[in-house]
Amino acid sequence: MRNWLEDKLDRDYLRKRMGDLWQVGGVRRVTLREGLWEGSEAVIFRTGTGFSFWALPSRGLDISHAEYRGIPLAWLSASGEVHPSHYEPEGLGWLRGFFGGLVATCGMTYMGAPCTDQGKELGLHGRYSYLSAFAVWADAEWGEDGYEMWAEGKVREAALFMDKLELKRRISAVLGESRLWISDTVTNIGFEPSPLMLLYHINIGYPVIDEGSELVAASRTVRPRDEVAKPGIDRYSTFEAPQHSYKEQVFYHEMAADESGYVTAALINPRLAEGGLGVYVRYRQAELPYFTEWKQMGEGDYVVGMEPGNALVEGRAKEREYGTLQTIEPGQVVEFNLEIGVLDGAEAIAAHREAVSRLVGREGTKILGFREKRG
Repeated sequence: MRNWLEDKLDRDYLRKRMGDLWQVGGVRRVTLREGLWEGSEAVIFRTGTGFSFWALPSRGLDISHAEYRGIPLAWLSASGEVHPSHYEPEGLGWLRGFFGGLVATCGMTYMGAPCTDQGKELGLHGRYSYLSAFAVWADAEWGEDGYEMWAEGKVREAALFMDKLELKRRISAVLGESRLWISDTVTNIGFEPSPLMLLYHINIGYPVIDEGSELVAASRTVRPRDEVAKPGIDRYSTFEAPQHSYKEQVFYHEMAADESGYVTAALINPRLAEGGLGVYVRYRQAELPYFTEWKQMGEGDYVVGMEPGNALVEGRAKEREYGTLQTIEPGQVVEFNLEIGVLDGAEAIAAHREAVSRLVGREGTKILGFREKRG
């Protein structure tokens, strides 16, 4: 569908036609009320194209609700945007406040499955998403690239006698566009090396995910994580109607990057809206070398995750065992950047398919067994 704003993105033109640009788009900070989400903060972004989303300062500036022209993009769990004071770090307690959402960040010093690493008991997916941001700044203004809106802040995972990491996050979007950017900078503010594990848990739900939806990605190889996923390997890229008592299937992808070093993957419903609709993620492979697909076709728990990370999701002990655990030295700074946006209509979807086809080439995607050596 044509963007009604594309020929009207002029400061004076719009200023003459409204008293407050929020009439079209911008950012607003709000506080949620009632229940387990009482006191949680949100920054609401609206880009004027029908693309809007909530960034949560109370939850590390992760992103919960997202929609496009009234169509929800992200899966939301039954928990809602739980306030971080309800965090349960042990075992699978992380799930009690997992709101799903467009982006839930896992890390920083550990993520993945619960494990015992060098005598330390580590729960599921780490502390990041339950840490509140500080020095939060949300604003919007005209610049050389148009009317830019942003929310930024810092998140610190630190304790006495333990690792001390600080992540500075900036989420930005531009009026008239249906995409956002996440720019994360992690600094080791301590005096000892620290493990560094980050996963961007991007959770797409109905109606983008429905019977007949597809994952379209430049996957050189795909392998199931375990025996549970093994029977579904031939259907890793297609999705079914909700099923009772479905057990999650997880697949690891070795992705092909373009000439600039970027990887792009998309979840697409070709029958949604006019000509199909999809959500894509684009990121630097050098920063996030691993891609995990989470396929969960359960009733209510009906979601597919696109999950770029600097490790797989088997826990810190396994990363150490494999010799692939990344560390960050005292004073070192490491960057992570992602773009997430909408593919609207047949032309945009066809362009994405063509780009993926060129990267994979005539060899296509090779299916591996789950016991084969990781890429």
